[in-house]
Amino acid sequence: MGRVIAIANQKGGVGKTTTCVNLSACLAQLGRKTLAVDADPQGNTTSGLGVDKDGLEFSVYDLLLGQCYTEDALRPTSVDGLTLLPSNIDLSGAEIELISAERREYVLKGILDNAKYLYDYVIIDCPPSLGILTLNALTAADGIIAPIQCEYYALEGLTQLLRTVELVQKRLNPFLRLDGILFTMFDGRANLSMQVVDEVKKHMPGDVFATIVPRNVRLSEAPSHGLPVTLYDPRSRGAEAYQALALEVLGRKS
Repeated sequence: MGRVIAIANQKGGVGKTTTCVNLSACLAQLGRKTLAVDADPQGNTTSGLGVDKDGLEFSVYDLLLGQCYTEDALRPTSVDGLTLLPSNIDLSGAEIELISAERREYVLKGILDNAKYLYDYVIIDCPPSLGILTLNALTAADGIIAPIQCEYYALEGLTQLLRTVELVQKRLNPFLRLDGILFTMFDGRANLSMQVVDEVKKHMPGDVFATIVPRNVRLSEAPSHGLPVTLYDPRSRGAEAYQALALEVLGRKS
């Protein structure tokens, strides 16, 4: 049975989508059948994997509202072994439309429980807020990868995320665990980057990935070409970092 991992942080701009796109691609390139789930109404994982988010017939929105089957919404990507459940701005309506739904936090779980029999990994890109979409993702997930940018305010965001994980464990998903904290946008020339890394490692030594994702121009350019960085520039530092992260994730699978 496959493992569901939510890429989550209530703070925006920390590299959630970059991590979802590139970790999914690297897992697939390592021979693991992988499903990327775009649960963010911005649809950046969708466009980052080369799918036109404005031309979708069915999306995660339709799935959550029971208006299509999972196979109707699935889209292939340019990476062998990687399939996408896409989204676009329509998904923002789900926050309102699911309010009155019975067991509304479990809708995505019902969809992905079946997918776990077809894929080795399911990677969910969460929106940067604690709404019904993020709660659905955390309820469906076995684990969380929390990207944090190497800056001072990232520590506040991490504290909020850990509180959220505790609440979800108590009320919705007792099997949820923190797979690891991933440092992103690391600048080795900046003292602050090193201080943030050292501070988090000091307080949470067993919960930090050894891989650190650097600031990298190729990582920033790849989405505009609809490609993961491992296809756009496989020799870049960004590609090497996400390849290393994928190996770590494989090693942590329980």
